[in-house]
Amino acid sequence: MDDYFLAFEDRTPPEPLPYSALRESLWQFLATLALVLGGWYIWWRWAHSLNPDAMWFAIPLVLAESFAYFGLILFVFNLWKDQPIEIAPAPSVIDDVDPRNPEKGRVLTVDVMFATYDEDPELVRLGIIDAKKMRYPHPIDIKIHILDDGKRPDMKAVCEDEQVNYITRIGNEGFKAGNLRNALEVTSGDFLVICDADTRPFPTLLERTLGYFRDPKMAWVQTPQWFYDLPEGENLRYSMNRRFGGIAGMFGGVIERVIGPVKLGEDPFVNDPKMFYDIIQRRRNWVNASFCCGAGSIHRREAVMEAALRGFGAKVEERMFAAEEQITVSSKERSVSPELMEAIRTEAVTTEVLTPYKFHVSEDIYTSIVLHADKERGWKSMLHPMIESKMLSPQDLLTWTIQRYKYAGGSLDIMVNDNPLFKRGLSFGQRMMYATTFYSYLAPIWNMIFLFAPIIYLFTAVAPVSAFSDDFFLHLIPFLITLELAIMVGTWGISGYAAKASYLSFFPIGFRAIWAVLRGEKISFPVTPKVRQTGNFLRLVRPQLAVVGLTVVAGVWASIALWSGQTSHSATGVVTNLLWGFNNCLAMAGMIAAAMWKPPVSQEDITS
Repeated sequence: MDDYFLAFEDRTPPEPLPYSALRESLWQFLATLALVLGGWYIWWRWAHSLNPDAMWFAIPLVLAESFAYFGLILFVFNLWKDQPIEIAPAPSVIDDVDPRNPEKGRVLTVDVMFATYDEDPELVRLGIIDAKKMRYPHPIDIKIHILDDGKRPDMKAVCEDEQVNYITRIGNEGFKAGNLRNALEVTSGDFLVICDADTRPFPTLLERTLGYFRDPKMAWVQTPQWFYDLPEGENLRYSMNRRFGGIAGMFGGVIERVIGPVKLGEDPFVNDPKMFYDIIQRRRNWVNASFCCGAGSIHRREAVMEAALRGFGAKVEERMFAAEEQITVSSKERSVSPELMEAIRTEAVTTEVLTPYKFHVSEDIYTSIVLHADKERGWKSMLHPMIESKMLSPQDLLTWTIQRYKYAGGSLDIMVNDNPLFKRGLSFGQRMMYATTFYSYLAPIWNMIFLFAPIIYLFTAVAPVSAFSDDFFLHLIPFLITLELAIMVGTWGISGYAAKASYLSFFPIGFRAIWAVLRGEKISFPVTPKVRQTGNFLRLVRPQLAVVGLTVVAGVWASIALWSGQTSHSATGVVTNLLWGFNNCLAMAGMIAAAMWKPPVSQEDITS
């Protein structure tokens, strides 16, 4: 087992962002102002700024800006409202979470499930050991199950050593979702704790989350995923001193005193999910729209199984209707005999598969949509803001790419084939939140235009606007400044630049996912590797390298042309697009650096 992560065992998770009513009011004011100024800018762009001599360039860019502005509206809606952190007391008996349950006074039962396929059994053992340490203020029955789709004798031996339940099955239908379904058939706990092979639960997981289930409509609670093995990086001063000597180190120290701490190699793959969980997911609670992300989630068994049975019944009815229609059309009879319909029903019941978790590459969000859409039961969800487990992050660009492609492809597949915008039962707020998630994966389309627009101008001197005039900057700059202030306040406590840069440099993976879904290609179920992959990954960032190379060449070309006076470039246009291109290159640089990143070779390097 690659045990590099043992060096980080003493790390403690960060606290959730504190709630502030004052900051909420300021964020909402600035966000509203940014949307108004942004709408004013977009209106002006369409009405007064298009270059009539280059509509082939002007129209795609203004469309890209319009699509991005619509995405901003969705993003503001997502972030609109936070809520104070309130932890309900832990329930003591089944009556506290299910008043209708006839077994009054019975202790709660919890199944902790570790889904595994080919991960090192010793890695899973660490999760088992930590799960045994979970505490609870009342008597409770906790059972730990290892769901081994790899059917490995050494995994079974670990379970016997640790005295936990080992569950396997014939075949691997449905992958992780099928693995969970099989486990649900042989377990009976009131609640399920879903863990990946590398999940390490904290002792507080149950005592701080089961209180939410005092609401009988609470279907699941998602806890933030925390990657405790993220590289911390090296201070600029130490890095320059180590590489170039003492004088360079002193110079690095001066830079840090002026602009603040600078760390090189910190979280090279932008894996830190704090922005996603502590901002995006947490701010979906107010409209009951935070979705399940798999590992670190707690589910009410009743909700999962009831949704599965409803879906099963609906599929059986669909099969019966289709068969009845086919028979009546082919036989030209007005109706089908009751005996034949009963036979059709029996066949449909035996053919259809009961799926508590959707057999899909993004089974977590898919199942969330199904439960949220159950209007009759009105199931609820919650993002619990406190970190209650730890897990491993992708440690190389290949693993990161596999994971992000799976996220993008799975989400886009749902959008195309079962779009929640048109699903009955969801509230307006839930539709908008799911729309925000899926729409974000379309961003590579317009981000591509933003990346190549300055390159086109710098090479050709053809502008997408009538002029880079005072009027242009009068409309653009107030919007950009207000937007940055709004996002800064709305995400206060979290560095946002790395996430924005990653979002922009993600475009090749996003395009690949979009193209795969449009062609009807099935998104596969690759298991995210839990060990570091070795090799040179520059091949994975060729598009980003192309953006940087073309931008640099275009910038040099335009600068020389402007200096020589043999061009129609304007000085304002060149400077504006150089700055734009420079920002694009900075965004690409993070991904390129990630392709070349290598882990420290010694513990001393890790903790420098």
